[in-house]
Amino acid sequence: MVLGLYPFADIAADGAPRLDAAAGEELVRVQLAAALALGSRAPEPPGTLFLTTRRVIWVVEGGMAYAVDFIAVSLHAVSRDPEAYPSPCIYTQIETEAGSDDESDESDSEVNGEIELSKVTEMRIIPSDPGQLDGLFEAFSHCAELNPDPNAESDEENGWVHGDEGDEDMTDGSDAEFSDVNPIGQTDDHDITHAVVEVQLQIQDQRFQDAEEADEESNRNGH
Repeated sequence: MVLGLYPFADIAADGAPRLDAAAGEELVRVQLAAALALGSRAPEPPGTLFLTTRRVIWVVEGGMAYAVDFIAVSLHAVSRDPEAYPSPCIYTQIETEAGSDDESDESDSEVNGEIELSKVTEMRIIPSDPGQLDGLFEAFSHCAELNPDPNAESDEENGWVHGDEGDEDMTDGSDAEFSDVNPIGQTDDHDITHAVVEVQLQIQDQRFQDAEEADEESNRNGH
């Protein structure tokens, strides 16, 4: 498993990435004229986005190419709020080797104006046609679901949230930006609360039964 964004160089003569067929990697979607914005930087020139069953690969003709494994994408969401970002896009958060303990801001991902891919924690995918956004999100979600968090103890801990109302709770308070959110590792608070109440009621019922049995035993002994 590779965490973080990394350079990608295995490009065929036709400009398409060479996939790891031996590992079962397959192409799911190709998005032409998609720009990429890393952290707080301005978008890179439009390139071609390749979504595979294993990773996100972005290629600019005759130039740079980046990739990130879906296993390292901890959250992805549709962003349509122009106050949050001027262009409709897919917003993603990326886990890095430094981990969440680092808590450094995005300026740490640049050295002398050069981007350090391994330290980038946010990435936006900006299609030239906003009408393609929903289809791109669906394909992205499908690929992400094929790569669940290996540290999750159960399927419930790797729950997915797909919201249509844009009112999901985000840890940074920026929920207004997102209309569809798929965080990894989020559980349903309502289900948890319901389960806790059920356990408490079961404990209370058991205590009442024990008390009644004790009274009956005491009455028998008294006679």
